[in-house]
Amino acid sequence: MFLKAGALSLALLLASRLLGLVRESAQAAAFGTSGMADVAVLMLTLPDWLVGVMASGGLAYALLPAWALQTRQQRANSQRRVARVLLAAGALLAVALILLRHPVAAWLASGLPAELAPMAGSALVWSAMALPAALLASLWSTRLQHDSDFVGMYGANLVVNVTLILSIVAVGLWGRQSPVLWLGLGLVSSMALRLGWLWLRQQRAAADEAEAAGIAALPPPPVWLWAALVAGLPLTLPIAARSIASTQGAGALATFNYAWKLVELPLILAIQLVATLALPAIARAFAQPGAAARAQAVVAARGAFALAWALACAAAAALLVGAPAVAQLLFGWGRMDSTALARIAQWGMTAAWGLLPQALIAVAMAVLASQRRLKLTVFAYAAALGALGVAAILNLGDGAALMRLLNLLFCGIATVSLAALGPAPWKWLPWRPMAVSLTALLLLAAAQAWGARAVSLPAGLGLAALFAALVMASTWAASIELRETLRR
Repeated sequence: MFLKAGALSLALLLASRLLGLVRESAQAAAFGTSGMADVAVLMLTLPDWLVGVMASGGLAYALLPAWALQTRQQRANSQRRVARVLLAAGALLAVALILLRHPVAAWLASGLPAELAPMAGSALVWSAMALPAALLASLWSTRLQHDSDFVGMYGANLVVNVTLILSIVAVGLWGRQSPVLWLGLGLVSSMALRLGWLWLRQQRAAADEAEAAGIAALPPPPVWLWAALVAGLPLTLPIAARSIASTQGAGALATFNYAWKLVELPLILAIQLVATLALPAIARAFAQPGAAARAQAVVAARGAFALAWALACAAAAALLVGAPAVAQLLFGWGRMDSTALARIAQWGMTAAWGLLPQALIAVAMAVLASQRRLKLTVFAYAAALGALGVAAILNLGDGAALMRLLNLLFCGIATVSLAALGPAPWKWLPWRPMAVSLTALLLLAAAQAWGARAVSLPAGLGLAALFAALVMASTWAASIELRETLRR
């Protein structure tokens, strides 16, 4: 899918993710890891997180297969019907969030000091106001995805991030006395501008579209339910862990959020991108009958496993040596103190090991999705969420401990997902290249631990790039699957 989008859309995807990091960096500079940083993180991330859990991925899983069988007029008709439902649901949820803003804030950021509770409640009011627009934007983005307008999709993210960055800068310059107001205006403005961008892109695609006629069938409720669970549960785990971490006091939520960002970029831009690229080839192979087609699917999946695993090991190696430098580069500005920065780096180094099972999960889900067999993975994610609930009851709020728990839960989900591949799941995995990547990572981790010492920012970034390159080079030399995958 992404290859067809061309170099421009890939550049926009990268730019949108990097701008997201710039936004986090500006946020860290403006608020550090104070209680106000927790409030800012909560306000700015809640609408898109709720939409991600409720709708974004679920809309794609449910609507894209249905739209592929509909005429342009039927698609327009069904899109309007879904838009009405989403706007009504968004309005109801917004009202509920406003009415329950104080208990919700206490649940999501329980470590905030009492004097910041009113500010957190006001922040959730702004989040609630942005929610209907965010839900509608998720539907319009799904329509652009169907139309292969990836420039429109990723350009919308650029609009949001640029607007939020400007609002955070405005808080630093003029809005110290009323930061929630400035951030709230920026949040609502970013959602409105994103809707405007998406609307304009749709008008380009629908210039010759006639008035919709007839009623197009929408997917049945079970399809919507499973689609929402498949898309939403993976997004919920780190957010739930973040809320548990907030019990440790003011700034803990923001610290955990920044530490997770260190692993989120390689996870999205490398590992999950590999799974996305592999999905069409795997799905086409499974669409054909016979043993030969299944063998072709296994070949495509083995190449994806080899590449995703190698990238995960490379990213983990880079973070083990370079997390302090990367944290300094991204978040070591303004009001961020050195103690919080060291904690962000340490938690990011711990979370780096979780990239390995997440690489297996991403490709396994691509294989399972092509066969519509994702139920076991959904149950595994639900069980992991339950385990985090137990951790909350036991007051396990330390960020490093939560990162280790997440790593363990990802290992469990990966085991279940691989077992769901079939009676002989080991045939799907390229054991030799995976062993080479893991061995290189372990050797580099041992070398880093043995010779660990403080280095300058340029040296840290250089060592991170070197460690990643060593992992990829060793895997390239040992893996036919990896070389073939990269040639395709």
